[in-house]
Amino acid sequence: MSEAADLEDLPGVGPATAEKLKDNGFDSYQGIAVASPSELSNTADIGESSASDIINAARDAADIGGFETGATVLERREQIGKLSWGVDEVDELLGGGVETQSITEVYGEFGAGKSQVTHQLAVNVQLPAEHGGLEGSAIFIDSEDTFRPERIEQMVEGQDDEALEDMMQLHGIVGEDEAADATDDALMADLVESVLDKIHVAKAFNSNHQILLAEKAQEIASGTQDDEFPVRLLAVDSLTAHFRAEYVGRGQLADRQQKLNKHLHDLMRVGDLNNTAVLVTNQVASNPDSFFGDPTQPIGGNILGHTSTFRIYLRKSKGNKRIVKLVDAPNLPDGEGVMRVEGAGLKNE
Repeated sequence: MSEAADLEDLPGVGPATAEKLKDNGFDSYQGIAVASPSELSNTADIGESSASDIINAARDAADIGGFETGATVLERREQIGKLSWGVDEVDELLGGGVETQSITEVYGEFGAGKSQVTHQLAVNVQLPAEHGGLEGSAIFIDSEDTFRPERIEQMVEGQDDEALEDMMQLHGIVGEDEAADATDDALMADLVESVLDKIHVAKAFNSNHQILLAEKAQEIASGTQDDEFPVRLLAVDSLTAHFRAEYVGRGQLADRQQKLNKHLHDLMRVGDLNNTAVLVTNQVASNPDSFFGDPTQPIGGNILGHTSTFRIYLRKSKGNKRIVKLVDAPNLPDGEGVMRVEGAGLKNE
């Protein structure tokens, strides 16, 4: 019932309207059911009343919007995946890793390792499940010109031999029953190329473009769910850079927060509809009123604080050591872990 071809069965949806909805990522009943009337109205060029009727019909067809028992919620949460950082202390801190269907925010000052995390998870998501991966692909929205394919190559080569051998089999570099030599340069080059092919990268030039890319990400993610490597990670590095640069001063704060709020909900929808982990990095500011403790605080205000399911604070330590602090989570206690940022990627302390 959720196939794109069935959209014309909804009241008021003809071929032209169905085509507009599909072109904008609304290609299933579930996707329409969680949209707002104004959003659908602008997308399909129809009145808000008609949009409300379409949304209600989609909710009935997709069986969305009603109450359910806690046991049903627990059963559904068993489908949630956990994406490993590859660092034992951090994975334990996060209850197994970064959750799918959630927004995980990583913030810290420049050089703390935020972009290292996004690169590492873009690699780890392609690992076999027994090595902490989700056997999926990644989308990388780059707003600060941070994505480097050379770093991806280093992190692939930095996996241990057993993970590399299993990864080569998963990616079809060698057959399932064929032994893979992790030291073979030709096989390694093929694996790196395969990993890079499964990272969809787009550079965001301003906040409006970034919002459009989030909508495009939903289209890409939904289109890959039946593929061998469905999208299982959406990384945005950084979430707030353009918003911070374009909306300056208190007079524009309300407009910035409203726009940021919509963007976050677009990202959340990608995660919810496609069982995808959403990882966003955030910049920080110094609080001059703080006389005791760490004056560093994330920007984005309460909008970002309430929307992020998990908030992680990275801070520098001696040398290549980084402190990873879990600041907020709905089901986990606060705590800290230690990792190292090495040439081979994120490693245990």
